[in-house]
Amino acid sequence: MRERSASDDTRLRALARAAELKMDVDSYLKNRAEIPTGMSRQVEVEARKREILRILKASEQDWDDWKWQVRNRVKDAGLLAEILELSTTERKRIEKVGEVYRWAVSPYYLSLIGDDRENSPIYKQSVPDMRELYGGGSLDPMNEALTSPAPCITRRYPDRLIINVTNQCAMFCRHCQRRRNIGEIDRHACRDDIRQALEYVAGNPEIRDVLITGGDALLLSDQMLDWILSELDNIPHVEIKRIGTRVPVTLPQRVTPALCDVLRKHPPLYINTQFNHPLEVTPWAKKACDRLVEAGAVLGNQAVLLRGINDCPDVMKRLNQELLRIRVRPYYIFHPKTVKGTSHWWTSIHRGLEIMEALRGHTSGLAVPTYIVNAPGGLGKIPLMPQYIVNVRPGKFTLRTWEGKIVEVEEAI
Repeated sequence: MRERSASDDTRLRALARAAELKMDVDSYLKNRAEIPTGMSRQVEVEARKREILRILKASEQDWDDWKWQVRNRVKDAGLLAEILELSTTERKRIEKVGEVYRWAVSPYYLSLIGDDRENSPIYKQSVPDMRELYGGGSLDPMNEALTSPAPCITRRYPDRLIINVTNQCAMFCRHCQRRRNIGEIDRHACRDDIRQALEYVAGNPEIRDVLITGGDALLLSDQMLDWILSELDNIPHVEIKRIGTRVPVTLPQRVTPALCDVLRKHPPLYINTQFNHPLEVTPWAKKACDRLVEAGAVLGNQAVLLRGINDCPDVMKRLNQELLRIRVRPYYIFHPKTVKGTSHWWTSIHRGLEIMEALRGHTSGLAVPTYIVNAPGGLGKIPLMPQYIVNVRPGKFTLRTWEGKIVEVEEAI
């Protein structure tokens, strides 16, 4: 009988370790089958889409037209009740909330609501809820009104700022941090105000990074976007441009070849969107993201941690893995801001840290975003992570690995 060699022992140890790692992921793989995605619900979504088209007396050509989608946002409780077969009580509750907070849902996003609408993350994010009328929170917890040194500008950091170009969105998310700006009428910022914002950027050479947002920046016309990006390109100290948008999630039809032709002219361009649940990662969202990537944009995702939507480690893991498949890099998980009317979404920081603990090491590093808490009063983003430093002594760190194993690392001197 052949004696067992050192290489045999090494292989056995490797196999044992592989089995240990397999056990770590087994429970997630079992749970993953119960987490629906937009890719797995196409038949159901198509059925809802056909019903919406029938009720709106529209065609497939209309559906693919982003301007038709915006014009036909569902904002009447009676129409919503017809589409979703809501009860009279549900309709009246929506109407009551609508007297205080504006709402509207794009037909596309509405089509993603499944039959089990009471538990649907899509329904919860888009349809008014009576809990929005509860107390607590502030309309402007980040004090954005006090950080605007010029029209349309929000400035909180030394080398970067925001230009708010519109209050318009494809839909009005129920957790929106800027619901105070929605108003009763969709308004883009006037060209003169945007020009003053651009002049402020040009006059402050420390500004190297400009984020164009709103509202949703991609609700501007192609011509207006081209003008703003061209003006920023002509400012020597502006190194990168960013666009904040949720249209790949709520209105993927907006990402047209003509829009991409505009974006392609203005590298380097970074686009951050907001997918909050795997159900939002659909074939239509993928098509929009593919077009943006092919136009040279670098895509990132800024999810908002929302109770009952994604405050579950397995849901967040599935979301981030789905995003990587459509070439969107998970960038941030934002702890929910204490915006008035959104208290039912708030969750604990402890829960956010548990989710981060369940991601780091347990999935690709690319699928692990940074968990962010916004400091009250507009004092900026604070990154949080689980505690991996156990002890520090001269020349030595005691650390905890992602599996909870304790190791010592000598510090190079």
